[in-house]
Amino acid sequence: MNRKAKEEKTEAFARLLNIMDELREQCPWDRKQTMQSLRNLTIEETYELADEILKMDMGGIKEELGDLMLHMVFYARIAEEKETFDIADVLHAVCEKLIRRHPHIYGDVVVENEEEVKKNWEKLKLKEGKKSVLSGVPDSLPALIKAQRMQEKTAKVGFEWDKTEEVWEKVVEEMEELKEAAESEDKAKMEEEFGDTLFALVNYARFIDVDPETALAKCNQKFKRRFEYIEQKAGDQLESMSLEEMDALWNAAKSALRK
Repeated sequence: MNRKAKEEKTEAFARLLNIMDELREQCPWDRKQTMQSLRNLTIEETYELADEILKMDMGGIKEELGDLMLHMVFYARIAEEKETFDIADVLHAVCEKLIRRHPHIYGDVVVENEEEVKKNWEKLKLKEGKKSVLSGVPDSLPALIKAQRMQEKTAKVGFEWDKTEEVWEKVVEEMEELKEAAESEDKAKMEEEFGDTLFALVNYARFIDVDPETALAKCNQKFKRRFEYIEQKAGDQLESMSLEEMDALWNAAKSALRK
């Protein structure tokens, strides 16, 4: 990266900080905000970024990254007003953490591959005072992503199946137990076994290198497109159509949208 590019980025960041200061001091809405009031908005912005990444819309990604950057600066400004920390403290802290957790770059540790980097990362986090390898997984994460993150983290310390076939056998086992629970009509047991099945499927997805959240998100998008095709073709007749008629349109949607 040349010096001019760095200077432009520094100037752009300084411009955002200046605008944040002006808004906080002059705008009634911005003055009113707290960390608590911003929290849900930040979650919404994060999902909007996730949507744009799924679509690989680079213009949308750029816009949503800007919105999230604004939120990060906003939180730091509020903290500065409370005299707890400021944006410089935030940036220096993450820089120090990155240096500390990359001893293979900034120290004398030797690693052979990505997996060794991940294992060292978890070991370093425990040395920093983390009580569990799972302590870094947020409680409020969506369940599917949380399952994946917990499995990834425990795998780094050796809690892992050896072969993909073993993981698939576990999926089949959980599906059989779910079927038995459904036949018993025990709601609590069905819920438990359904959860176990999903958890096993998430684990299998890791082994075949499929991101389960992305896979389901794309499936949802596909379902939405196909059902909207049915709605468009059916018009006012949708609610009076038989399942067979809807299924015929569904198959038509598959062909039309594939083209």
